Amino acid sequence: MSASETLKPVHGTPGTAGAVRLVLLGSGELGREVAIEAMRLGCEVVAVDRYDGAPAMQVAHRSHTIAMTDPDALRELLRAERARPCARLLVVPEIEAIATPVLEELEAEGLHVVPTARAARLTMDREGIRRLAAEELGLPTSPYRFCTTAEELRDAVAALGTGDGSGPFVPCVVKPVMSSSGKGQSVVRAPEDADASWAYAQESGRTGPSAVICEGFVAFDYEITLLTVRHAGGTAFCAPIGHTQEDGDYRESWQPQPMTDAAAARAEEIARRVTDGLGGHGLFGVELFVRGDEVLFSEVSPRPHDTGMVTMASQASSEFALHVRAILGLPVPTDAAGRVPLLAPAASAVILGDCDLDAPSYTGLAEALAVDPSVDVRLFGKPDARPGRRLGVALARGGDVDAARALAREAAGAVGVVG
Repeated sequence: MSASETLKPVHGTPGTAGAVRLVLLGSGELGREVAIEAMRLGCEVVAVDRYDGAPAMQVAHRSHTIAMTDPDALRELLRAERARPCARLLVVPEIEAIATPVLEELEAEGLHVVPTARAARLTMDREGIRRLAAEELGLPTSPYRFCTTAEELRDAVAALGTGDGSGPFVPCVVKPVMSSSGKGQSVVRAPEDADASWAYAQESGRTGPSAVICEGFVAFDYEITLLTVRHAGGTAFCAPIGHTQEDGDYRESWQPQPMTDAAAARAEEIARRVTDGLGGHGLFGVELFVRGDEVLFSEVSPRPHDTGMVTMASQASSEFALHVRAILGLPVPTDAAGRVPLLAPAASAVILGDCDLDAPSYTGLAEALAVDPSVDVRLFGKPDARPGRRLGVALARGGDVDAARALAREAAGAVGVVG
């Protein structure tokens, strides 16, 4: 073996001292796909979540169940994993509800957090990422205020919802600063609704009571997710993904979302600046509002994005494969312009629970898959169902995004959730 060959990264056998070990903090449907892609490249995967039987736990080599917002429990687990022999250890946050100060503490001791512990902290905290984007980087955003009491929220609603008082009330969106997937989010449609929105945010956020962000309504034509990959060779972009939401959680996504050339260029510029500000390697889901050629920053996640599940149909390398390649330092497939190639226009539609069930079962798979040869269905294997919980997704390709969306909706509608 030559000297140069001995310097190449080694991917050893899982469970041995030569393994590349990924510790997934969060083991839902997105973490499950990351686990599968990592295992395809020979990695050892350890899945961590707050409940037993989470989707990624069902495919991982090992798993742990802890409260990841408990600093002592998280520190103990990561130090124990670090003590087990392996060639490389990568800690991969896949959700926001994590005791991120522990990640920063252990990163200072040499732990490799993906993309960085700072990125995990800033993006878990809507205040941190909004101040980075709007105040440090000077990017355009919706008007906003942060509130720590119900009284402050009433004042923010009055300022952002009524402006100079010369027109009708404009709705405001209220979100816990520490939450995700629409948990605790509500719309204030009249000033007297502010107290109810405050109470809902405190009761329903992923991490319990917290401050909130009050955002003034922005009239936009559509919103997109721009998947952005920071990797050893530079920064790559996927085609923009359009999506619809209900109660802050996505219901459908499609790729590509049509945009003007000017808006597409501005979106990539904003995404590059935000992800450069966060640093590290991996895939980022950058959410943006678009009106005409104008683009406004909304949020960013330093990990695969739920709307990006469409890439399992639209791209040869899904967002999950791109994330794993980037964090392992492997090449990311791009064209001459630095963009990830599309296979075809595609869409995704979620399969939701509509009641409380333990160990749900599913009907209609044959009917869903018979909708079109391009259709695929992914059931997440979650151990229980509840109204509005995402339990699976239907994927489809088409001649254009409208055709793909129709196929995905029809396939998702064919799947039933039963006890």
